[in-house]
Amino acid sequence: MATNKHAQIRYKALDNCFSNPGRRYYIEDLIEECNKALLYQAGIVDGVKERQVRQDIRDMECIWSIPLSKSRDGKKVYYHYDDTRYSINNQPLNEIEISQLKETIYLLNRFKGLPQFSWMEEILARLENTFKLKGTTVNAVEFEQNPYLKGLNLFSDIFNAIVNKQTLRISYKRFEKEPKEYIFHPYFLKQYNNRWFLFGFCEHLKEKALITMALDRIEQVAYVNIPYIHNNKIEFDEYFEDVIGVTVYEKETEKIILEIENVLFPYVETKPLHGSQKIKERNQRTTTIELNLIVNYELENLLMGYIDKIKIIAPDHLREKMVLRVKDAINRNS
Repeated sequence: MATNKHAQIRYKALDNCFSNPGRRYYIEDLIEECNKALLYQAGIVDGVKERQVRQDIRDMECIWSIPLSKSRDGKKVYYHYDDTRYSINNQPLNEIEISQLKETIYLLNRFKGLPQFSWMEEILARLENTFKLKGTTVNAVEFEQNPYLKGLNLFSDIFNAIVNKQTLRISYKRFEKEPKEYIFHPYFLKQYNNRWFLFGFCEHLKEKALITMALDRIEQVAYVNIPYIHNNKIEFDEYFEDVIGVTVYEKETEKIILEIENVLFPYVETKPLHGSQKIKERNQRTTTIELNLIVNYELENLLMGYIDKIKIIAPDHLREKMVLRVKDAINRNS
């Protein structure tokens, strides 16, 4: 029994036909209306055939017990509801829809730790009570998150400032330094390694590049009545494509060549270090891969986690930097 998005589009189109007393809909008309709806709402050109539409009608009779009549007009049959006031949109949820709602509720419950979604607790409680869902399903998924992370209490204000294009006054404290205030134009929030980072423009700094602030270093946030400077330069959907993490330098990407022991490679293959990862060579002992990205601190930290099972072939400066970090770690722990 179909329950996907395209099936729902067809069910809605058929429901509209069955409840229309001003026209007789034969099977050819129903097929045409379904295909019109699929084209308009989902961009599907090929559409469906008679067999699928007849199956959809049987599904609707099974799911909603629709009061469908099939009246003869000569040798042809047209379809309509006995009660033209009837619509599947007016019916209580069926078992399939309740099951899907349960899955959605338990998925949404994972967001309750974030301040921006604190409203969700009340909504979820009402849904659970209305549809008698509480305690009926075992929770089967959990996202990695840290509800105790410093700065999360500011998430909602920052999120709303981005959405509403509102300038902020931010008190920001770098490690081992005194807090400073900044007039900040927020553009984007990104999570990496269980920390949240804010990106935006700070008009009174000498550098005019994008500024990054870690939420756990922000001490206070206040809205200010200063004209908002819009982001007309950066497409954040593409901004982080060439890096691991959140640090983006103004430089070209480089070819990173890594030789990985085969005992480790299955982990790197199933969880690629970066989207540009591709295999260059394989032998009985090692696999050589190539990455194309900008070298940054997050990449170095990622490689440190695999350092006993990889060899950095290129670039030279990355290999030298990693050797220095390993030597420093040995000296500190000797």
